[in-house]
Amino acid sequence: MFELRFFEIYRSEEFVNLLIEGILVSTGLTISAGIFGFIIAFILAAAIYWKIFALSFISTCYVDFIRNTPLIVQLFFITFGLPALIGYVWPFWCHAMLALTINFSGYFAEILRSGYESIPRGQLEAASALNLNKKIIFKKIILPQTIIKMFPSLSSQFIFIFLTTGVISEIGVTELTHAGLFIDSRTFRSFEIFIVLTILYILLSLIYKSTLELFFKNTLGKRGS
Repeated sequence: MFELRFFEIYRSEEFVNLLIEGILVSTGLTISAGIFGFIIAFILAAAIYWKIFALSFISTCYVDFIRNTPLIVQLFFITFGLPALIGYVWPFWCHAMLALTINFSGYFAEILRSGYESIPRGQLEAASALNLNKKIIFKKIILPQTIIKMFPSLSSQFIFIFLTTGVISEIGVTELTHAGLFIDSRTFRSFEIFIVLTILYILLSLIYKSTLELFFKNTLGKRGS
């Protein structure tokens, strides 16, 4: 008869510490990639929306390329391909953060662009009639409404970043999935290990979701109400 032996995990201080380290690494990569990815996406989406000469074409190609190639391919190219071409050597976690940032900047950019396009044309025409320049229109009219409208999509994408950090275990970064695989290789208790990982991913995702919703409610939500 199959016997569950979760104590194989928590009775070892090494395994518990490894899971904690994995949570911290996954969280750190998620926050870093989310912030840097959003900054890049902001620039890309603005260039596409305002049709800024060659930047618009380059940004569109970048977004389409990123959104139509798998993260694992991008990760391997950045980790093993670019160093061979350019000759730089970074820690694997830097490669992971760069890959996540580039990948999610493409998705963030498309979300923001959709938000920009959703602004009623009448508001833009009224702003132009008041002789407001593009910078003021974007800062005071387009951007605030876009963030409010697209916040649920942006927050969902942020949580998705966290869930996809499991992919970077393929290059040896000790995030949560890598920690689970290591423990599994020592205990051979796959069922228990992946039950624990599933529970941790769900709990952390719910924590991130609640935190983002609280942030929205206390900041942007007040502005939109």
